Amino acid sequence: MSRFFVYCLILLVFSGCVYQAEPVPEISNEPTPIFNLPKIFATPKPQVKVNGYVPREWLPPGNVEKSWSAVIVHHSATSYGNAAIIDKWHREGNKWKGVGYDFVIGNGTRSGDGEVEVTYRWRQQEVGAHCRTKDNWANKEAVGICLVGNFNKRSPTAKQMASLKKLTHFLQKRYGIHDEMVYSHKGTPGARVTECPGRRFSMSQLR
Repeated sequence: MSRFFVYCLILLVFSGCVYQAEPVPEISNEPTPIFNLPKIFATPKPQVKVNGYVPREWLPPGNVEKSWSAVIVHHSATSYGNAAIIDKWHREGNKWKGVGYDFVIGNGTRSGDGEVEVTYRWRQQEVGAHCRTKDNWANKEAVGICLVGNFNKRSPTAKQMASLKKLTHFLQKRYGIHDEMVYSHKGTPGARVTECPGRRFSMSQLR
């Protein structure tokens, strides 16, 4: 080996120009993003309207919807309440399956003032438990609407009456119910003697 060759070898070693193993690059199946994706936030689901007039939940499922021939208006005879509270009272106090009404309209105590709550009876189109008559026609054929409040002591709120009118008119139009078939509980043919929906509730306000 010539001195020149040995000299070149020594020069390469000290200059660091020798083979060193490099780390194997990581392989990813994910493509490299070329821009930052925007954050996506969930937005509140808007209340769906039917023909711009009534909430969709007022319409029962088509496969169970039945014909109705009357509307009966009640009060809860309590200062507070909502559909869930009345459901509890009816289940525990009366030993019923649940709330006896189809709709409950709040007075601002445990639900919104004028808020219309749809109960399971309406969603399932079940026979009501709100007005006993000899042949039970009222529970079978009439829609039961309860306004929260004791209307022997005070009148329903303006928002309650506005919601009641809107709901009643919707039911009348959908099921062909005439004005004379919209009753107060105490005015229902064959009903037991009662003051419901209270002395300070006027049916004439619905006309």
